[in-house]
Amino acid sequence: MKYYMSKIVSGKSFQEVREKVEEELKKEGFGVMTEIDFSATMKKKLDKEYPPHLILGACNPVYADKVVSVEPTISTLLPCNVTLRQINENEIEVATIAPNVAMSVVNNPSLEQHAQEVQEKLQSVLNQI
Repeated sequence: MKYYMSKIVSGKSFQEVREKVEEELKKEGFGVMTEIDFSATMKKKLDKEYPPHLILGACNPVYADKVVSVEPTISTLLPCNVTLRQINENEIEVATIAPNVAMSVVNNPSLEQHAQEVQEKLQSVLNQI
């Protein structure tokens, strides 16, 4: 199983896709807690050029509370990363972590239902953009 889920969006600007991703995350109960401009960081630290590439740390507080209550150190796997990456002039890939895969390394059956529900919510985000 892949460790991520993704969708290619065509014909929209990077900013338009970002706004739509954040809108759909909000509909599923997620907020963006962190933001990393991967391209800017690589330019600053390594003087290397990358196409636009953004990492959003998305968190659904209800599910974060549920999984941390079951497995406190699971916070090392939070928040759920959602990335936007310019592939070419006309295409942007939006990708999210696959919670089922990420949580499986913990080997705690009590997390499986929560991971499945979060995965369904993130898949819904991808489906709506």
